[in-house]
Amino acid sequence: MRRQNLWLFLIIVLVVVALVVDFSQVIQIPNPLNAGAMLIYREVPIRLGLDLRGGLQAVLQADMDCAKVNPSDLQVTRQILERRANALGVSEITMQIAGNCRIVAEFPGVDNPDQVVATLQQTGRLEFVEMGNEPVPEGTLIQTDYGQQGSSSPGNDGAKVTPPAEMTPSAASTATPIPPETPSATPVAAGTPSAPEPAAQAKVYHTVLTGAALEPARILVRQDQVGKFVIEFALKPDAKQLFADYTSTHIGQVLAIVLDGRVISTPVIQSAITDGAGVITGNFTEESANALAIQLRYGALPIPVKIVQTQTIGPTLGEESVRKSVVAGVIGIVTVILFMGLYYRLPGLLADLALIIYALLSLMLFKLIPVVLTLPGIAGFILSIGMAVDANVLIFERLKEELRAGRTLRQAIDLGWNRAWPSIRDSNISTLITCAILFTFGSTFGASIVKGFSVTLALGVLVSLFTAILVTRLFLHLVLDNIKLAEHPRWFGL
Repeated sequence: MRRQNLWLFLIIVLVVVALVVDFSQVIQIPNPLNAGAMLIYREVPIRLGLDLRGGLQAVLQADMDCAKVNPSDLQVTRQILERRANALGVSEITMQIAGNCRIVAEFPGVDNPDQVVATLQQTGRLEFVEMGNEPVPEGTLIQTDYGQQGSSSPGNDGAKVTPPAEMTPSAASTATPIPPETPSATPVAAGTPSAPEPAAQAKVYHTVLTGAALEPARILVRQDQVGKFVIEFALKPDAKQLFADYTSTHIGQVLAIVLDGRVISTPVIQSAITDGAGVITGNFTEESANALAIQLRYGALPIPVKIVQTQTIGPTLGEESVRKSVVAGVIGIVTVILFMGLYYRLPGLLADLALIIYALLSLMLFKLIPVVLTLPGIAGFILSIGMAVDANVLIFERLKEELRAGRTLRQAIDLGWNRAWPSIRDSNISTLITCAILFTFGSTFGASIVKGFSVTLALGVLVSLFTAILVTRLFLHLVLDNIKLAEHPRWFGL
């Protein structure tokens, strides 16, 4: 009896917690030791996937031979892309590596798909390039010796740079942010040629510094005195001294600013620069300046990527899918509840109560983990409801057999559960193994809908084992211990 009370207490606590989580968007628990502070503060919204909420899906592919792509570089590329997207204010992003050279990115609820695409696809390799006294026109594609020096990949991305005061751009050094072929936030000179000039292509220029020398925390967007958007930056301590030494010995020469191989500014060194500070100027909009700052802050991509496919899903389609999913789920649950109650009588009614607890606990887990719900994910959840009922059906049929064999009611309950358990265990383990295979498949090939289905189904199976084996059995014992009328065979469908 004491053991039953402990289990009952645990179930009540879980149900109360589940109710709080399920019907809250934010969990707040004040700190009793510090007035005004929160012991726990966590947002717990229901996270809807791309097919339910609408948004953008983009497939990015390495802009090189897939056979030469290093898996670790691809993983780093995915991480940098995810940080860039997060910095744009896009939440609940899903980015998965698909195959050996593709990344599938999903952005539910995104309002500015063009800006997201532009920020993702730029490599963001910034270089300070020595040009002596012969600057090339802005917008020209050039070759540098950066890749030939054996340097590691730049740690930070680039943009248009003009250091303050000491370095003054030449008269033609104003760049206009114009995207090349796809939407881009990277500033490129107006009238930029589509192909490198022969003279510039033949010559290899020396790279003095790369974007890896920039201090990420000190890359800021602001407006200058005339209201134009600029990006301030500062060099890391070791690069600061190197830059000071270089500028002190190259006064009067051009130090070009090159982004992804394209010249975007050709300032002339007027005097030694010892403070390591710079200002990125150009005809930026606020969005393009922020996008460039993000590229600078979160690093250049070790692998150049290109977007090979994009798909935009409207929110109206997502809302309609949610409505139909809710209707289907309600119809399914009500049908199951009616069947269990009418066919199995008392055990069926208690199983219905356990099914409600199952739904509350499952939703709590979905919100706390969190699980991004997609249409296949909801299908997996509904399927797990059927599997939860299936376990109860096996148990109740065994219970009836034991009662027909002359067992007492309490003996029949225990024997029914114990003898049905091996079948329930084996079937659910098989389902969990299948879920693991589906999850691996979805992770490997970037099929997020397959992952969503496997995750919700697996969680549902685990929770259903708890409710079918423990909760329903406990409720039956409690009813029989406290209500004598419940012992009549007709309450068990006999």
